[in-house]
Amino acid sequence: MNRPGFFYDLLSTLFERPNLARVKGDGRSITALCEDLIASEGEGAGHSMGQQILSRFSELTPEGEVAFFEYLTEQMDIDTDRLMALTAAYQADRTPENFANLLDAAEPKRQELLRRINRVPGATGELVKMRSRLLKLLREHPSFGRTDVDFQHLFGSWFNRGFLVPRRIHWQSPANILEKIIKYEAVHAIDDWDDLRRRVEPPDRRCYAFFHPAMPDDPLIFVEVALVKGVPNSVQEILAGNREILSPENADTAVFYSISNCQAGLRGVSFGNSLIKQVVEDLQTEMKSISTFVTLSPIPGFCRWLRHQVAEQPNAPVAAEDIERVMETGELGRLDGQSQWLRRQAAAYLIDHKGRNGMPLDPVARFHLNNGAMVHDVHADADLSSNGVRQSCGLMVNYLYDLRKIAQFHEKFAEDHTVFASKEVKALADAAATNSNGRKMKNG
Repeated sequence: MNRPGFFYDLLSTLFERPNLARVKGDGRSITALCEDLIASEGEGAGHSMGQQILSRFSELTPEGEVAFFEYLTEQMDIDTDRLMALTAAYQADRTPENFANLLDAAEPKRQELLRRINRVPGATGELVKMRSRLLKLLREHPSFGRTDVDFQHLFGSWFNRGFLVPRRIHWQSPANILEKIIKYEAVHAIDDWDDLRRRVEPPDRRCYAFFHPAMPDDPLIFVEVALVKGVPNSVQEILAGNREILSPENADTAVFYSISNCQAGLRGVSFGNSLIKQVVEDLQTEMKSISTFVTLSPIPGFCRWLRHQVAEQPNAPVAAEDIERVMETGELGRLDGQSQWLRRQAAAYLIDHKGRNGMPLDPVARFHLNNGAMVHDVHADADLSSNGVRQSCGLMVNYLYDLRKIAQFHEKFAEDHTVFASKEVKALADAAATNSNGRKMKNG
């Protein structure tokens, strides 16, 4: 099938944006350029130096990247002696001038460097890519986390909700946008253009994304929505190629079945909560028949957790080796036919088992519960794809967004990590809490 958007591709070629990597340098090293940019007062010279820094960074070797981030971390850090002196001055005399000097000293120079680089057209997206490369180095170079704090601080301001632009993705959307939806889909892989078309073109399917004005052709996050009758219990029925298309006016439920963050460099900058709220508002305005808003979500850490837990259940129907085989092969094997036992274990995992910080172990659960959702139901054989079996043993969860209780649930979860769940899910968790010998399973 031919890709849509032929004329968009043609126009993109004719009016190609400048490539930062093509900027010619003047012989200065990337660190010298950073020093000069910080000291520069002229806008024109600063623009040129910012372009050269981005160009040089894109050409760095892995060793060069490490050296560059070490320079940012150590050489552009806070001058603690100056900070202490100015703190003492402000304590003695709280004038606006002393306050301004204290604020200036409390901010690492690298923050101002990143701000000045960001004045270059197209630089925001390049800085997001820069942080994605930084994140890959944090495990071996934990001190670089200080620089990452500055990236997070700035990105939290640059990408706040007031700047985000919501857009619905259609089959008629530009080809380069559709290609990125295929590329960035992180939950249920999109196989080809036909598969994408089945997700965005039918009247009972929706796809919404957030964009940033500085990155207008690159989605930040997107959500795929199915309009259905009743709450679904498997993603297979949602993604089936031969399914019967439902007229939107006959739907009573909107299902968020895939939420994908697109930019690795924006990890930790939350958009999902705002996007879900935006989509709920849009759907309520468009279709009054939609009264139920739920997800059909994976449980990405469940298999790994269950492998350790079965050792504490002498009468468990499977062994740790069986679960390891599931994780290796993507096939249920001996777990096939254990639907009710798996549902009980998953309910306990989601409700009862917490990390040292008191938060649920599962990252998807943390996201939706913090947004004010509740655990509505747990389904076995809900995602039988290889990835779904490896991560979640084929299980999926409905998180229900009860519009009347979202604020209450969010506040309680933020206050003391209370997990709200339906009576059925609580009963499943209670059944799993004590094994046949009457011993409580160990907390995660």
